[in-house]
Amino acid sequence: MTTLFLLIALFILLICSAFFSGAETSMMSLNRYRLRHLAKHHYKPAVRAQLLLQRPDRLLGIILIGNTFSNILASALATLLATRLFGDFGVVVVTVLLTLVILIFSEVIPKTYAALHPETCAFPASRALKILLKLLYPLVWLVNGVSNGLLKLCGVHVHAHRSDPLSIDELRTVVHASGNKLPGEHKNMLLGVLDLEQVTMADVMIPRHNIIGIDLNSDWKVILQQLKTCPYSRLPIYRDSIDNIIGVLPLRKIIGLNEKPSALIETIENLVDPAYFVPETTTLQKQIQNFQKNAEKIGLVVDEYGHIKGLVTVIDILEEIVGEFNDLTQRSTKKSLKRYSDGSFLVDAEMTIRDINRHLKLQLPVEGPKTLAGLIIEHLEDIPSAGVSVLIEYYPIEIVEVENNSVKTARIYPKLIIDNDNAHEHE
Repeated sequence: MTTLFLLIALFILLICSAFFSGAETSMMSLNRYRLRHLAKHHYKPAVRAQLLLQRPDRLLGIILIGNTFSNILASALATLLATRLFGDFGVVVVTVLLTLVILIFSEVIPKTYAALHPETCAFPASRALKILLKLLYPLVWLVNGVSNGLLKLCGVHVHAHRSDPLSIDELRTVVHASGNKLPGEHKNMLLGVLDLEQVTMADVMIPRHNIIGIDLNSDWKVILQQLKTCPYSRLPIYRDSIDNIIGVLPLRKIIGLNEKPSALIETIENLVDPAYFVPETTTLQKQIQNFQKNAEKIGLVVDEYGHIKGLVTVIDILEEIVGEFNDLTQRSTKKSLKRYSDGSFLVDAEMTIRDINRHLKLQLPVEGPKTLAGLIIEHLEDIPSAGVSVLIEYYPIEIVEVENNSVKTARIYPKLIIDNDNAHEHE
C-alpha cells in the first residue's frame, strides 16, 4: 500500500470516527417529546430516529462498533505510516498526535456540535445507522447478547418497559420554557389548568363577609329592591345570618312574578333550591367535576366544623384558568387597586393573595393566609396600627388603614433587590 493511500484511508477513518461520535450524542440529545410529535405527523427522519431509539442497546451497539473499529484501524494505519516514514521514534510522536487529533476532531468538536444541533445531526445520521444496523446485525446481536447478559447479572433488564411521563412541575417548566411559541394568554391558561390540583376552595372563594344574599327577615321593600338591582343570577337566601341558610334562589324563577308584598317572602321560600355545600379543602379540579356531576353552579364553602366560610361558583373556578371575564368582577378589582406614580399600589387588604399576585404580577407567598390582611398579621404576629410597615418577600408593605382589629388597606411598594447587604428598588 502506498503512503498516499494510507493517508487517505486514515483521513476517512477519522471522519468515520467523528460521524459515530456525533451520531451518538445527537441521537441521545433529541427531545423525545418533540420527536414523538414529528413522528406522529409522519416526518420520516423522525420516525426512523424514533424506531432506532426504541432499542437503545442496538443503537449504541452499532455506533460503538463503528467508532471503535474506526479508532483502532486509524491507530494501526498511523503506526504503520510512522514506522515507514520516521522509524521507531515516529511511533511515539504519531501516537501523541493521533490522540490529540481524535480527541479534538473526532470527539470534542462533533459531539459539541451534535449536542447544540441534535436534529440537524441525528436525522441524516439515522439513515446511515439504519443501513449499518441491517448489514452488521449479526455482530450487533452478538455484542448486545454478551453485554445484556452481563447487565442482567447485575440486575439491569434492558428490555424492561421504560416510559418518561412528565410530572405536573415538569409540565409547568415546559410551559414556562416555551418562550414566544405560546402567546402569553395561552400560557397563563395552561398554567391555570396545571394549578387546579394545588388550589383549594379556600383560595378562590368569596369570603363570608362579602357574600351578597337576601335576609328574609328584612323589610319586604328592601328585599324587593335587592331583587331588582341584583347583578347576579343566583342569591343565597337566609334568615338573620348566613349560618341559617334556607337555600339558593335562581333569579330567573321570579322574572314576571307579580306577587303581593305579603306573599313575596313565602313565594321566595317556595322557589329556592337546596343549598349545596363544599368543603374548603376540596381542590378546584375535584370541585369542577363535582359541579358537573351534581349539576350545580354555586356552592357554600364550609370548614371542618360545618361553619360557612364563603361562597364559590363555577365562574370563580373558570377564572382561575382563563382569567377574569366578568365585567362586574373586573370593575370590583379595579376599585380595590390604586396605582401611584412611584410604582406602588394601594390595595384592599381583604383581597386574596392570589388575586393580588395575578393582577400586580407579584410573588407574595400563597401558602398559609389567603388574604393580604391575614399575611400581614401572620408576619407581624400582632394586629398592627396604621403607618406600620413590614417587609414580606422583599416587598415593602405599609399599613394604611386598620378597622375592627383587621387591616383594611395597605400600600405595596416595588420589590427590593438585596445586593451586598444593600437594598434598592427593582427597576
